[in-house]
Amino acid sequence: MWEEFAKIGKLAWEQGLFSSHGGNMSVRVGEKIYITRRGSMLGCISEEDVIETVIDGVDSNISLASTEIVVHREIYKRTSALAIFHAHPPLATALSMICDEIILEDSEGSYILKKVPVVSASKTVGSKEVANIIPEYLKEFKVVMLKGHGSFSTGMMLEEAFSYTSTLEHSCKIMFYKLSIGKKNMKKCEW
Repeated sequence: MWEEFAKIGKLAWEQGLFSSHGGNMSVRVGEKIYITRRGSMLGCISEEDVIETVIDGVDSNISLASTEIVVHREIYKRTSALAIFHAHPPLATALSMICDEIILEDSEGSYILKKVPVVSASKTVGSKEVANIIPEYLKEFKVVMLKGHGSFSTGMMLEEAFSYTSTLEHSCKIMFYKLSIGKKNMKKCEW
């Protein structure tokens, strides 16, 4: 299983979806969660970086799990997700600081995600407040942005959850380029 974590972590790192020690991901198997280790480098995950713990209760591995474990547990308890990908995509995070929702206009983004809600919390990292808010949005949306912090996306497989965050950031880049060009009604691309 850790090989899948390593593959997705490397792809996400190459896409610039988090800093060297940022982000986390997990997979649910029955009543167990496999989650990245606290402070692991997702771009180069080893077998020791994937921690097995339980959805409910405390076990000896809980202290090794990502600080976002409380959020992952609640998402699994309150949604049908079997995988979670949490990242800090730069453009989507920047937009989350000025928008209440991110409406995706490009063909792929609008087809796959349509829009991404932005939610706020007073404490954004691994808090019970975030754990209470995020699952409700993930019942309806494939990905949600935590204002100024990052994205949480879910899927039936880790690759699917990753793909939603990847699509979000790619669409935000297209939006940024569009806004940078600045001519709304340009008919010819003449410079």
